[in-house]
Amino acid sequence: MSEHEQELAGAQREHWQRTYGEHPGMYGEEPSEPAVHAARVFRAAGARQVLELGAGHGRDAVYFAREGFTVQATDFSPVGLEQLHEAAGAKGVADRVATAVHDVREPLPLADGSVDAVFAHMLLCMALSTKEIHALVGEVRRVLRPGGVFVYTVRHTGDAHYGAGTGHGDDIWEHGGFAVHFFPRGLVDALADGWQSQEVHPFEEGGLPRRLWRVTQTLPR
Repeated sequence: MSEHEQELAGAQREHWQRTYGEHPGMYGEEPSEPAVHAARVFRAAGARQVLELGAGHGRDAVYFAREGFTVQATDFSPVGLEQLHEAAGAKGVADRVATAVHDVREPLPLADGSVDAVFAHMLLCMALSTKEIHALVGEVRRVLRPGGVFVYTVRHTGDAHYGAGTGHGDDIWEHGGFAVHFFPRGLVDALADGWQSQEVHPFEEGGLPRRLWRVTQTLPR
């Protein structure tokens, strides 16, 4: 990682810590649309253990637990995970949710083939380089069992904020303090290499609106 990438990563970690601290439960309690989709896909695949990357304050992790899954939730913000833990307790699912502070630039702290499904809503499009994104998807592949499902969402280059604000190179643009790696379609396809049954579903979220792809792909058995 270059010095600039290290500085950006550190600044983003501090920004998210501060944001979660100032706006507890900022995304509300209702699950995201991609999480509702993912729960259906995971159930159809017979999944029981779900890993959520970038879980934040936990609206989706708690939803998965309430849907009967066992959830391992990771985020690089301890403040967000504290809120997640409290939310899980309030909803009576604390026994089905485990949390771990983790930066996805590092290897996942899980054994090979140890989870049934992985979910990541707008985590891959954080301030990660293309190289780091490929490494992360390699880690997802490592920890998934054969036949396991990976559902992720990313903002793409058709989004209104692409090219706006401060450019950091590698399709990363910072706007309002949040740095985003906007995905070209070629990157989505490259990340699906060696996977099965890829689905790329375009959707919009939020007031801008943010324009995203929801990607569902399965590890070969």
